[in-house]
Amino acid sequence: MQRATSYKPAGTVAEAPEGIVVLSHDARHLRRKLLHLDDGAMVMLDLKEPVLFAHGDRLVLEDGTTIEIRAAEERLFEITARDGLHLIELAWHLGNRHLAAQIETDRILILRDHVIRDMLTGLGAEVSEVVEPFQPVRGAYHAHGNHGHGAGGHG
Repeated sequence: MQRATSYKPAGTVAEAPEGIVVLSHDARHLRRKLLHLDDGAMVMLDLKEPVLFAHGDRLVLEDGTTIEIRAAEERLFEITARDGLHLIELAWHLGNRHLAAQIETDRILILRDHVIRDMLTGLGAEVSEVVEPFQPVRGAYHAHGNHGHGAGGHG
């Protein structure tokens, strides 16, 4: 069984991956774990520190080949607003509740929570159900490897 002890951020590896592992957003926070690839193979991930992986990040195997991490499709709410200011207000309410949110210029995605949906519609948001990959904004109080936060972990 191959071992991965380092990683590279999405977009930094040109060659095709040796394999693919598909994980939900909460399963992408990893340090040491046996990963089951989409072709049935297994890889032992063994990092020095926990890392929150993004869609497209690559695990580097001992032989130098890579495994691509892909975000799994998840059951989400898509939130749209009347205008840009309203979207910012909705994002503030979600952040105030410490919810994982993928914030884009014209929408916000969150995991489905019917209590939060009711709050958002009460604030004038349009909320619809979607199924797609989820890449929430990373929190300010968590170490996530070297994805713009200055911590190590790449090999």
